[in-house]
Amino acid sequence: MNRSQIKLVLLLILMALCMAAVSGCLYSKVRYPLDQDVDQTRLGEKVGTSSLYSVAWLVSWGDAGTAMAAKNGDIRIINHLDAEYFILLGGLYARYTTIAYGD
Repeated sequence: MNRSQIKLVLLLILMALCMAAVSGCLYSKVRYPLDQDVDQTRLGEKVGTSSLYSVAWLVSWGDAGTAMAAKNGDIRIINHLDAEYFILLGGLYARYTTIAYGD
C-alpha cells in the first residue's frame, strides 16, 4: 500500500469509530419513565433500585424486577418507576436497572 492508501484507510477507520461513538455503539446510558402520566406523578420520599447485568452476551445475573427495587428501597407504595440502560461496547457489558420511587 502506498502512503495515500494508508491515509485513506486510517481516515475510514476514524470515521467508523466516530459514527459508532455517536450512535451509542461504544457507550450508551439512557433513563426513561415507565409511567404514562409523568406530569402528574409525585415521586415520594424513598428510592430503590434493582439491576440485571450481562457480560459478553453469554452470562447474565441479577433481578431488575419492580418488587426487588421496592424491597431494596423499603418502599411500601410505589408512586413512579424509571428504567435505565447502560451499555458498553455494543453490549459486551450491559446493565438494566429498575428505579422505584415511593413511600
